[in-house]
Amino acid sequence: MSGNGVLCSGNLVYDTIVRPVEELHWGRGTTFVDSIDCRAGGNGGSTARALAILGHPVRLLGAVGRDEQGRFILDALKDSGIDTRNIAQVTSPTAASVAIVNNAGERKFFHRIGASNEAFAEMVDFSSGICDGISHFHLASYFVLPRLRERGPEILKQARLAGLTTSFDTNWDPLNEWMRALEPCLRYLDLIFMNEDEARMITGSTDPAVGASVVLDGGAKVAVMKLGGRGCAIYANAEEILCPAFEVESRDTTGAGDCFVAGFLAARQRGASFAEAGQFANAVAALSVQQIGAVEGVVSFEKTEEWMRSAPLRNHG
Repeated sequence: MSGNGVLCSGNLVYDTIVRPVEELHWGRGTTFVDSIDCRAGGNGGSTARALAILGHPVRLLGAVGRDEQGRFILDALKDSGIDTRNIAQVTSPTAASVAIVNNAGERKFFHRIGASNEAFAEMVDFSSGICDGISHFHLASYFVLPRLRERGPEILKQARLAGLTTSFDTNWDPLNEWMRALEPCLRYLDLIFMNEDEARMITGSTDPAVGASVVLDGGAKVAVMKLGGRGCAIYANAEEILCPAFEVESRDTTGAGDCFVAGFLAARQRGASFAEAGQFANAVAALSVQQIGAVEGVVSFEKTEEWMRSAPLRNHG
């Protein structure tokens, strides 16, 4: 193993984003909208694309179908500079979502799991060339990839044994297992990312410090709590680090959490402190929500740093 790249795993989804829609009225004719856009998404896809746009080397693990939507996703990933050689092409149709977005940037998803049912059917072989140029392994989409849910703890353990640092981004658990499924993974995690709703379901608390203490007690080394419009809180070495959000107008929050994670990992891989990484991650997320689509607002690492120098921070009094 050598280099500073990130090996990212997660779901790959063909996203159709419809905006703006304030209400759905059945049987009342046509609802006219401003935009209907197709994008390459999913937690794995969006995190990897954001990392690549930030200029960081990234290799992606996941699965798509042998269909036009799968080809669309693979082309988008390759165009972003992502190493896609380890993405499986399976018989099921590519996972797909329709995101209905209102003027406030809030969204409602409709999802077909498709190829995600077949992703990670085999154990990741970290002894192969998959680790060439890689120093960190990031696991996303744990709860929505059935085979990954079965193999998650062992995959993280093997990543650690291969000399990689590890991170884990939670998402919503449709099976409602939450901590029961997550707990075996915690001892193998250097970083765990959670948003407020996920933390409440996993830990039973709405207090970021309390929620963080639960996963840290379970074995994770560092907990990063995504607090939306309030920024983020980082818990490491018995210290709480608060990083305020930037003052921006949100158009679409799709993928904002994935972009935050990409920003945090990219900064840490470059040697940033936790406080610096948290503030940089807030900036990447802030840029992402100003544009339609999961990563369309993300810019290079250097341009993000330039934007941060003049962007106002949000004051919550």
